[in-house]
Amino acid sequence: MKSRIATIVLAGVGATVPLPHAVVEQCYSTGLYAFAQPVLTFASNAAPFSLFDAGSVSLVAAFLVFGVSDFARASGWRSVGRITFRALSWAARLYLVFLVVWGLNYQRERLTERLPFDQSAVTDAGAARLAAASVDRLNALYPAAHAEGWLTSGAIDPALAGAFDRVTRDLGAARRVVAGRPKQSALDWYFQRAGVAGMTDPFFLETLVASDLLPFERPFVIAHEWAHLAGLADEGEANASGWFTCLRGSPAHQYSGWLFMYGEALTALPVGERAALAARLRAGPRDDLRAIRDRLARHVSPRVSRVGWRVYDSFLKANRVEAGTASYDEVLRLALGLRAAPAF
Repeated sequence: MKSRIATIVLAGVGATVPLPHAVVEQCYSTGLYAFAQPVLTFASNAAPFSLFDAGSVSLVAAFLVFGVSDFARASGWRSVGRITFRALSWAARLYLVFLVVWGLNYQRERLTERLPFDQSAVTDAGAARLAAASVDRLNALYPAAHAEGWLTSGAIDPALAGAFDRVTRDLGAARRVVAGRPKQSALDWYFQRAGVAGMTDPFFLETLVASDLLPFERPFVIAHEWAHLAGLADEGEANASGWFTCLRGSPAHQYSGWLFMYGEALTALPVGERAALAARLRAGPRDDLRAIRDRLARHVSPRVSRVGWRVYDSFLKANRVEAGTASYDEVLRLALGLRAAPAF
């Protein structure tokens, strides 16, 4: 009983009392986590199924078995009390495991604090140049990218993994980061309905990807999730790392990265400039962007998406990401200001 209470208290402290960013960076992100990530991801890559799914089902099943046992041994209210206390205790333990395995990365130093960053380069003119570059690169890369094709199996793309390794070193990784094998999850139905492209399992450090992604979307989404494996918990930083990775890869990978950046950069432009820029896209990239919109229109439920993103926004803010889901948009600032960003 005392140990369970202590666990609940400790979890409460972990959720409410932040650690100094420098301590997290030196002792955890580039220390404990940097040593543990390759081991955990290597182990989870060996499993052909999602360990997150298996662990979740096992946990729920165990909780139900204990709950039925409680009702069989005691009166109603006493059983409810036991079940409630067990739920709090198990939730506290899960949260502490989450913090130790991956969650403390939310409290690490930002890339703009760890790497050379030029704030003066983050301008409207810079965003306009990036948007124009995305159109030019999509038009130029389309034939080679589609001729090369994309790996759609559950195997790790070695060329993309190699590009990811180079990017993580540029971004200051303390040790080599093991890339995750792209897997499908039992949560796939939710991913599609909520418009979630992928997820990094924070317990087994595996990469989960929505099954309805189009082939030319997959490289960027996978590279984004790999960035989380590298300890970049902030979504904007993961977007930036994913884009950097794609641009270091093959023409097919570059094309995937520029498809993502086109959508990001276009929204930063005044409305009047967007149509003129979009008109410069050739038929091939325009068809691919239309296919992405059609996929989202077919599968995404506005209600499920709204609720899902609201919950995730609260989760991010609870983990001290003040911008919440708006942190995804940080990628433009990082692409323009970070010295480690590829030239465009």
